Amino acid sequence: MQSQMLQSRLEALKIEHRDLDMAIQALADSSVPDQLQLARFKKRKLALRDQIAALESHLIPDIIA
Repeated sequence: MQSQMLQSRLEALKIEHRDLDMAIQALADSSVPDQLQLARFKKRKLALRDQIAALESHLIPDIIA
């Protein structure tokens, strides 16, 4: 059950990360991009990447060889 909740959260974070990536690209492509908004989006995207990495490492157990 806990694993399913974490997996669902991971998928939601990945979707948000992908959406932010598209928003960043669209904003950067605009004629006069809002640099402050662009910086906020990039900061949020980095935070999401860290959360995704933490969840993935929690869901995938370390294998000791």
